[in-house]
Amino acid sequence: MNSSSSAATTTTTAAPTPLYNRKNIKVTPIDGVDMVKKIGNSNGVPHGVYGFDPSFMKWTLRDVVNVAKRHWLPCFLGLGLLFFMGVEYTLRMVPASSPPFDLGFVATRRLHLLLSSWPELNTLLAALNTVFVGMQTAYIMWTWLIEGRPRATISALFMFTCRGILGYSTQLPVPEGFLGSGVDFPVGNVSFFLFFSGHVAGSVIASLDMRRMGRWELAWTFDVLNVLQAVRLLGTRGHYTIDLAAGVGAGFLFDSLAGKYEEGKRKEAIGYYS
Repeated sequence: MNSSSSAATTTTTAAPTPLYNRKNIKVTPIDGVDMVKKIGNSNGVPHGVYGFDPSFMKWTLRDVVNVAKRHWLPCFLGLGLLFFMGVEYTLRMVPASSPPFDLGFVATRRLHLLLSSWPELNTLLAALNTVFVGMQTAYIMWTWLIEGRPRATISALFMFTCRGILGYSTQLPVPEGFLGSGVDFPVGNVSFFLFFSGHVAGSVIASLDMRRMGRWELAWTFDVLNVLQAVRLLGTRGHYTIDLAAGVGAGFLFDSLAGKYEEGKRKEAIGYYS
């Protein structure tokens, strides 16, 4: 009687279900924390922190070849890291009394000499570049005012605000040999921030929006014009190469931030009306 009643009142706790990781090694829960059993070698010495050797310790030559084939980009970037580490530690710094060294200026030296000796061509290219900037602006405003899609406009607002802050914080000297024009943008050959290029960033923002809408031909047209614009800016010494490269990155960055902003506002609206 007593034994049966005590058995009835006794609660049994089921043993926790054993867990297994990807390598089928048993995981034992201890005090609520999953701990991997350390598997020892023949001498009883555990392998690694989690009970097994790092995967690359088991690689064969075939595995190395497969990694190079399937993941060629990280491998290329790894080689690039080694190369630029060597360059950085052996390159002599440009003296403060000398103008900045710009590889883009070296590549466009002939174009610079041509534009210097042919002012009419410089003026024509400046006018065409201003037209292209107007095309960027018109498209970005069109997407908001006519199509009701404000993402590109928000991206441009993000971009120009950041450009103003960075450009004012570190004011770079105008490159030697700068070829200005009264019809260039900013119109009237007024002062402007060098870092980063708003010309390039605005074109990238417009091109990304065109791709989202499936306007591939127009997007590729803007990309080609953007490349020509960058070459022209280097040839006139209107921007350093780093300004143009950062402009490309800024276009992608602020387009992404504008997308996150829109998504956040969309979730707020859903939560408000639900």
